[in-house]
Amino acid sequence: MFEQQTITISTRGRGSIDITGNVTEVLRESGIARGLCHVFVHHTSASLMITENADSNVRRDLENYIARLVQDGDPAYLHDQEGPDDMAAHIRSVLTQTEITIPVHSGRLALGTWQSLFLWEHRLQAHRRNITVTLSGVQG
Repeated sequence: MFEQQTITISTRGRGSIDITGNVTEVLRESGIARGLCHVFVHHTSASLMITENADSNVRRDLENYIARLVQDGDPAYLHDQEGPDDMAAHIRSVLTQTEITIPVHSGRLALGTWQSLFLWEHRLQAHRRNITVTLSGVQG
């Protein structure tokens, strides 16, 4: 069985948003008990990550690290049509990931105890991000 749904997440600008609940709801509605859950973000300036869900300082540290690695407004960037964060957001997206596959077991995302799925917004301004969740598996 296959199920596919696109969800839209509103961001407040640069930072991460826990979307585990949104994806879990799509899984619950599908009735799939065992299989795979593929999540894809349809943008070139946002990405997905699985990381620590208990301490938000982990996500702040990741943001601080990537801000040092990929700086806004670097004069070496040619692409800056939408502002100083434009090319930096594209680089961040390329260095991270725009798709993630998670196993499904007993009707649940098979994430570790301290793991959640996050949308990582790389632009400074708020955006609406489309994410397609594709489930394949067997119903329970």
